[in-house]
Amino acid sequence: MEIYKDRTKSFEERAKDLVSRMTVLERCEQLKFGAPAIERLSVEAYNWWNEGLHGVARAGVATMFPQAIGLAASFDEELLKTVAEVISIECRAKYNEYSKRGDRDIYKGLTLWSPNINIFRDPRWGRGHETYGEDPYLTSRLGCAFVKGIQGEGKYLRAAACAKHFAVHSGPEALRHEFDAVADPKDMEETYLPAFEALVKEARAEGVMGAYNRTNGEPCCGSEYLHNKLIEWGFDGYFVSDCWAIQDFHMNHHVTATAEESAALALKNGCDVNCGSTYILVYKAYQDGIISEEEITAAAEHLMRTRMRLGMFDETEYDGLNYSDVETREHLDISLEAGRNACVLLSNDGILPLDPEKIKTIGVIGPNAQSQKALMGNYHGTASRYVTILEGIQDAFPGRVMFSEGCHLFRDKVEGLGLPGDRIAEAQIVAEHSDVVILCVGLDETLEGEQGDASNTDASGDKLTLTLPESQRLLVKKVMEVGKPTVIVVVSGSSLNVESEPNALLQAFYPGSEGGRAVAEILFGKTSPSGKLPVTFYKDVHKLPDFTDYSMRYRTYRNERAEDDNVLFPFGYGLSYGDVRVVAADVSVSEDSVNAEVTLENKGRETSDVLEVYFRSESKDAVRNHALCGFKKVRLSEGEIKKVSLSIPKSALTVVNEEGVRYLDKNAKTTLYFGTSQPDEQSERLTGKKCVSAEVKL
Repeated sequence: MEIYKDRTKSFEERAKDLVSRMTVLERCEQLKFGAPAIERLSVEAYNWWNEGLHGVARAGVATMFPQAIGLAASFDEELLKTVAEVISIECRAKYNEYSKRGDRDIYKGLTLWSPNINIFRDPRWGRGHETYGEDPYLTSRLGCAFVKGIQGEGKYLRAAACAKHFAVHSGPEALRHEFDAVADPKDMEETYLPAFEALVKEARAEGVMGAYNRTNGEPCCGSEYLHNKLIEWGFDGYFVSDCWAIQDFHMNHHVTATAEESAALALKNGCDVNCGSTYILVYKAYQDGIISEEEITAAAEHLMRTRMRLGMFDETEYDGLNYSDVETREHLDISLEAGRNACVLLSNDGILPLDPEKIKTIGVIGPNAQSQKALMGNYHGTASRYVTILEGIQDAFPGRVMFSEGCHLFRDKVEGLGLPGDRIAEAQIVAEHSDVVILCVGLDETLEGEQGDASNTDASGDKLTLTLPESQRLLVKKVMEVGKPTVIVVVSGSSLNVESEPNALLQAFYPGSEGGRAVAEILFGKTSPSGKLPVTFYKDVHKLPDFTDYSMRYRTYRNERAEDDNVLFPFGYGLSYGDVRVVAADVSVSEDSVNAEVTLENKGRETSDVLEVYFRSESKDAVRNHALCGFKKVRLSEGEIKKVSLSIPKSALTVVNEEGVRYLDKNAKTTLYFGTSQPDEQSERLTGKKCVSAEVKL
């Protein structure tokens, strides 16, 4: 028996044997994202490009979960793992069904190019809603949970996750093909690399994708520095370029002169498969002597090893999955639960939850009330049914629901022949005839997203401002002038300033196909909100550092200056209908960790909340403020006192010096803070709660 067919051999041995039977040309052809079949070796055609950011995307019907930034708002590792398990089950089921019919098209494979674990360092970045927010620790923990859920724990990978975009990548979108993201050693180790290291070393992510831009002069898909980092971390999966990124080497970065040189640079620095077209020249580069047979062989072996791990040459425990496993009721219920957890209550004067017994008419107003796009986010799949916010309210409320679109999402009128503001009068009429107004505003993927996908061409998918589009600013002003009790629901993937003070403000992010039900449940109190902001919400874009500045000196909650007074709502903040607070924390220190037994008490109604743990070090190499080092989602009934045990690895309490060396500063005073928000003055003022602190000797 050929070794590559022998299931008793390791995947490594089988891959090497299989590749050894290919010609050099055949090996070269396997490095393209649309790899051809090799019939004599029983190698089926395979397209490496598939997406699964928050549901299997772009290949027909699948369960659509909240966008990644909404999943991050849950602060819940178990939920992320469960969501990812569903995504990979549906991915495998669809792959099985398509393969039976010989359909091996794009978006139908088992290599999911997710999650996006870039740091959302600047709220203008259009793709920020694909990420898990601004904090490297939160991103690491949620990213690891997602990868483990995607890949499973069996002999074979259920699907293969891919950590992207390696490594320093977060806008501007318009410059990404030519931009050099400059980051010093401290920022690299402290902010930009930790999540990638965790996903490679701990979660064993099967794939890593390089970014479009350069980092410190080197194109990320052909970077010796980044390639060596992966080797240092023990990465043994496959590396893929971002799509058409390798052609940027010669066309935009100008680090090479020809496409052949670009292919050689990428391949020599560990890029196994090219999403794009440059690798069609690998064989020519080989003939020209600038790529060796050994380099081609190594890349092909990596790719075949991944396909072996996915069981493409064997029978697996996943072969029975089929279309009856796609978008099941159970999977939709998980999407609904994720949608509930994605919602963050930012303010509430007591109007929420709404009491249907005391209300006869609700006015639902705004361009995102009846919008399916407002549920999606980008890189989305196709749901068989979408529950909009309007529909969720209509289904949940027994009284009269009146509706007005109010305005276009961003244009000055709804009807082409109308005058500017052509729905404002209707919105005010609806408000006047309502007891309570639910004003649904915000963005969708057409206004924030990836270059080329979003329609706001002036910014190539990025935001120019943190305010609502002008049409919506006018709508909010005119509706608020009516004077009725008003709840504003913001649907967006990033920080927005609505510039008004409604009776309540709910941030729903992009809550998934069941999002309207989730929002309605929170509005009427069936569910208590429990989400926390995974990003800081700012007041004014002009007070932020320059968008192209990748220094973390004054960025995110860890390094903000209080004197800037630009924070609207802090990272980690979010209200509930309960009243959960930490009342005590007993801390002990072991060799590798700090162990805490934390007592929480809920003086309000039943709710879930997040126990958040931050540390502040007086080391000269610490971040300016404090940093997240632990979190846990906790559910408490009314009046319940609960003890929660946490083990915080000492590695989460390290600092990084200017040379990029991470270490545990045992001589510096270190304080832990336990609460349901950050230990900053603004969070204390907004929540009325103080964190419990404990000094630890490391």
